Amino acid sequence: MSMILSASVIRVRDGLPLSASTDYEQSTGMQECRKYFKMLSRKLAQLPDRCTLKTGHYNINFISSLGVSYMMLCTENYPNVLAFSFLDELQKEFITTYNMMKTNTAVRPYCFIEFDNFIQRTKQRYNNPRSLSTKINLSDMQTEIKLRPPYQISMCELGSANGVTSAFSVDCKGAAHQRLEPATLSGIVGFILSLLCGALNLIRGFHAIESLLQSDGDDFNYIIAFFLGTAACLYQCYLLVYYTGWRNVKSFLTFGLICLCNMYLYELRNLWQLFFHVTVGAFVTLQIWLRQAQGKAPDYDV
Repeated sequence: MSMILSASVIRVRDGLPLSASTDYEQSTGMQECRKYFKMLSRKLAQLPDRCTLKTGHYNINFISSLGVSYMMLCTENYPNVLAFSFLDELQKEFITTYNMMKTNTAVRPYCFIEFDNFIQRTKQRYNNPRSLSTKINLSDMQTEIKLRPPYQISMCELGSANGVTSAFSVDCKGAAHQRLEPATLSGIVGFILSLLCGALNLIRGFHAIESLLQSDGDDFNYIIAFFLGTAACLYQCYLLVYYTGWRNVKSFLTFGLICLCNMYLYELRNLWQLFFHVTVGAFVTLQIWLRQAQGKAPDYDV
């Protein structure tokens, strides 16, 4: 049977639940969908204003406007036009009933829980489509959805939350990147210096290749050391910009590789050059450790 199961009103900027229906079922599928609600509430600011997430037997649809998101859970066969028409009614009533200043300054979860009365009445109407008297509005919504269909959120984008990974997101493990804190001036300087060291190693590597071709000297290992140094510097730049698993450990191992390469190249570089390369490597490693992932949004148990 196709039907709307629940709905919530959530503030976009921090995922604070403002109101929600209070008749959640306790089935396994519904509990799993509540986890999706939590994950979506933390990503609302990064998503388009009209989206759909398909989670097997259920769909989660939401629209966002004026800093507030209206989210609903329905069965997979519930018509799209009815789902978004339902959300549109919630949006219009909420905006009419509540001052946006109050929603922006609210600090307590579910401080507009009385809005659940309207959610329940509207949900009952939409679960019995024959009783709907809004055919013109439905026609308008159908046209709007055709012209601007909802964005389909993939499980890869959603990722996992609170250490819980669903069967849908296992295949996407590692695809969703966590955001890092904003770059600092010292981090930018470290990035530029690491690129410079990589460029110097690359140039010296090509010179070593020319030397090898022009003479019979056995310096092929020097070429490998120069190019490994280049790769290590570039990988440090990558770690400084992007979040990956075991990021701090990787940065330490990369710095160790830079030190080993410079130890091997001791005969080809003076002390100042060695000091410069090792110091830059250490400085960038420190910047990687200092630039950590952004903290999670508050868990309001949506």
